Amino acid sequence: MKLLLVEDDVPYAQTLMRRLEKHGLTVQHVTTIDEMLTAVDSCSFDYFLLDMKLDKANSVNFIATIKQHHPCSKVVLLTGYASIATAVEAIKLGADDYLTKPASTSLILQTLLGEKTDNLEAEIMSPERLEWEHIQQVLKANDGNISQTARQLNMHRRTLQRKLQKKPAYK
Repeated sequence: MKLLLVEDDVPYAQTLMRRLEKHGLTVQHVTTIDEMLTAVDSCSFDYFLLDMKLDKANSVNFIATIKQHHPCSKVVLLTGYASIATAVEAIKLGADDYLTKPASTSLILQTLLGEKTDNLEAEIMSPERLEWEHIQQVLKANDGNISQTARQLNMHRRTLQRKLQKKPAYK
């Protein structure tokens, strides 16, 4: 079972690689889109674990390319900037699943290997998280236009920019 890990946070990737290798996966790690595309062309992988934001690039844009080269492989997007809008977009482009950071090694393995268990507790979103999700949906509907989104949300543009710079609350 061979996995391509696309993650620009090297210490996190090294820790995750060690943990996944203990469970029998052979992991190749790359940090950029160019390295990922080279690996996709040259090697065969069973699984792809993609960090969504890589420097200034977005790996969501390359899911279709991965699926074209490896149609039977499982693609999982892993991100610290999760939103319903990006999750829907990733799934539409061919991702098999979508996880938010921090994700436990067991959850990542369960997702990759398709061994979902019933002991995973459903998370209830906080009001702050719901607000962030709503902002992301409106922003996506406005094609990333901050001013238009602020007007629709009846919010000052700078206030919206500050909210967008914060990581979402998970609980």
